[in-house]
Amino acid sequence: MDESYNFAFLDEGSKREIRRAIIKAISLPGYQVPFGSRELPIGRGWGTGGLQVTLSIIGPEDTLKVIDQGSDDSVNAISIKKFISLTTGVGITEDSEEATLIQSRHRIPEIPLTDSQVLVLQVPTPEPLRGVERSLGAARQLHADKEYSSAWLMLYEQIMRYGRITLGADYPVLVDGRYVMAPSPIPRYDTLKLHNAECLYLFGAGREKMIYAVPPYTSVEPLDFEDYEFDIEDMGDRTCRLCGATGVYFDEMFDPQTGERHYQCSDTGFCSKNAQRGHTHEPGINSK
Repeated sequence: MDESYNFAFLDEGSKREIRRAIIKAISLPGYQVPFGSRELPIGRGWGTGGLQVTLSIIGPEDTLKVIDQGSDDSVNAISIKKFISLTTGVGITEDSEEATLIQSRHRIPEIPLTDSQVLVLQVPTPEPLRGVERSLGAARQLHADKEYSSAWLMLYEQIMRYGRITLGADYPVLVDGRYVMAPSPIPRYDTLKLHNAECLYLFGAGREKMIYAVPPYTSVEPLDFEDYEFDIEDMGDRTCRLCGATGVYFDEMFDPQTGERHYQCSDTGFCSKNAQRGHTHEPGINSK
């Protein structure tokens, strides 16, 4: 740790204020809690909300993992890891099973998390009704009234127009039977991992100044219809070209020289660990 910085960069008063917002968010699953978003040495929209949550709850004994779209090695993930390591001195890992605290942009690790872990998701747009109600004040009133017919109407219109629900990510969910929530732009494949999970999920939106949470063992149900049930991306019989895994979420790679398409695990930490173990399949929560 660089001693010229306060531990975890933020001043202690700021961290206390953010932790109070987190406690309120945990007490009201799915409810958006406003907070005073602080300035950080990264641009807004690059994960400041998730980073502020992480900096407020991290301790010297934690082990941190940071992923961006499943990758441990993207520019965003590497920059955040370096910043947190510089200001805390905590251990860094790419193994999701070793990490006590995971910060992620748009993916949940393949291996199910445990009750000793916290996953912090970076959120660009925390309001799930933004697509059907432009006024944030009116959207808050709809949440207060538990009036979500417009959200179901949006899904119904997609079925009428395209024959199916076309949302590929950030699929709206009902948390604890009360609040409709935006789970961040995770793929549909990851949405079911929120339901009755052992770990604590925290969501931070720095630009929008909102924090919300899904506590352990909380009901999280995707919005759907009896005759058009929620489904996930079909990975088919695809196989990871690096570790041989099947039945996980894949990135599609195109080779312009050969014209061939290849697939590899989106979760690079899982892929590396799977290759070392010599496994070909690691089941996840990928069905309703």
